[in-house]
Amino acid sequence: MDKPWLWVLIGYLVLVNVIAFTTFGADKVKARKQKWRVPEKTLFLLALLGGGLGAFLGMRVFHHKTKHWYFQVFIPLILVVQLAALVAAWFHFKGVF
Repeated sequence: MDKPWLWVLIGYLVLVNVIAFTTFGADKVKARKQKWRVPEKTLFLLALLGGGLGAFLGMRVFHHKTKHWYFQVFIPLILVVQLAALVAAWFHFKGVF
């Protein structure tokens, strides 16, 4: 437990991705039942806050928001940028990890 900040970061990323994934699923259920929906801004915000993978998987697993071009373009783009940032951080802090 030499680097507690690393475990905090990992925990945060896991949590925000689980929240993003389940929010996409919950919104799909609400859409089918014609109930109050999660705003699209919220779905994008969850992706931007580190939940790109959860949002992307939520789109694919629940087949939700896949007809909207801006979700098809920007959710994968957010995920790619986040993965690139993780790879860059890995190489930059290689000695730290």
